[in-house]
Amino acid sequence: MQKALNKFIPLAYGAYFNSLSLFSQQEAAKKAFQLFCTPRKGKVLSAQSAYLDDARHQRLQAMNIELQTYQWKGDKDTVLLLHGWESNSFRWRKLIAFLKDENYNIIAFDAPAHGNSTGSIFNVALYTECTKVIVDAYKPKIIIGHSVGGMNTLYHQEKYPDSEIEKIVTIGSPSKLQDVMQQYQQLLKFNDVVFNGLDDYILKNYGFRIHEFNSSDFKGHLDKKGLIIHDRRDTIIPFSASEPVHASWKNSEFYTTEGYGHSMHHDEVNLRILDFIKS
Repeated sequence: MQKALNKFIPLAYGAYFNSLSLFSQQEAAKKAFQLFCTPRKGKVLSAQSAYLDDARHQRLQAMNIELQTYQWKGDKDTVLLLHGWESNSFRWRKLIAFLKDENYNIIAFDAPAHGNSTGSIFNVALYTECTKVIVDAYKPKIIIGHSVGGMNTLYHQEKYPDSEIEKIVTIGSPSKLQDVMQQYQQLLKFNDVVFNGLDDYILKNYGFRIHEFNSSDFKGHLDKKGLIIHDRRDTIIPFSASEPVHASWKNSEFYTTEGYGHSMHHDEVNLRILDFIKS
């Protein structure tokens, strides 16, 4: 029953947006974008609380949002960890163990509408503005981003180039916003009138069209050392998303896995990250 409901609900939303677009393309696009940007999960679960509470640090303000930061103190370079969609800082626990053993100073924060941070919506443009506040406060030399967190890392460097950042790691990250939005359209089955309205809405509010947002076209990160990690069987973000990013980033290494999926919590992956940031 639940499986049938999960399949029906997106189609119901799509039908609603299609109907609404007959009267107002702008309103349909606005509501479609709000739904797209609303996480369904990612808040801290009871089983995660003790781990994060032990490291809970200060709360910083950005874009009328209170961002919860976490710190595991160390004497080496500061490493900033950026989680992805419908996740929170707890997802880094296994990598954090490796980084703590090497005495790195570790910073993580819950993205808007995730974890212990406030807010109700989440998108890369908003994530980037919040990341800027964190980077300005903690001055990391290394940034590691998973999934949308990796895309956000590259967009942050495109919009706010930071000479203090020396190394970047992306894990299972998307590249083209157009691919993501087309998947959204296919899931909900809304028409091209709504899609074109979304394109106009994003241009008006964020300054770029859907097809213009592509990590492989960004240049702000190209002078940094990069490690791109992706699993060939990733069913969430296809492996092909990372190939053009690596091709355009001459100063990057490409580490591929087979059968690890999207989350990439494996020791082999974490050790490869550690080798990269220590080199």
